[in-house]
Amino acid sequence: MSERGQDADFGAEGEKLVPAPWFARRELMGLFVILLICYLVGGIGGMVTGPEIAGWYAGLVKPSWTPPGWIFGPVWGVLYLMIGVSGWLIWRRRNVEDVRGLLVLFGVQLVLNCLWSVLFFGMRSPGLALAEIVALWGVIWM
Repeated sequence: MSERGQDADFGAEGEKLVPAPWFARRELMGLFVILLICYLVGGIGGMVTGPEIAGWYAGLVKPSWTPPGWIFGPVWGVLYLMIGVSGWLIWRRRNVEDVRGLLVLFGVQLVLNCLWSVLFFGMRSPGLALAEIVALWGVIWM
């Protein structure tokens, strides 16, 4: 056992191999890139949504339990963080198993997340947005 309580491996000619840290540089770069993609997608949705909040959306008849408008930004920020981390966890398994299909589904759900904002706020079409959200849930459950 090594000083850290881990078994030490030895390479050719007794050369000691140091285990790679859990957060290797490549892993952190992967996390950064996936989070960047997620937040870019969220930003596109936000650009479509933002101008409609005070106008069209404010004029809609909404149920009494509708959350206040200020909560949407922080909630979507946390949502895209969780989406990004989940995508990164899938990406990290790329060398262990074939995850291409899962990464495709991840990309599809990102596009559908953005499309919802375009349909609901940009096109002002709650009906199309509802149909799209059903498709989004289907992809998420896959």
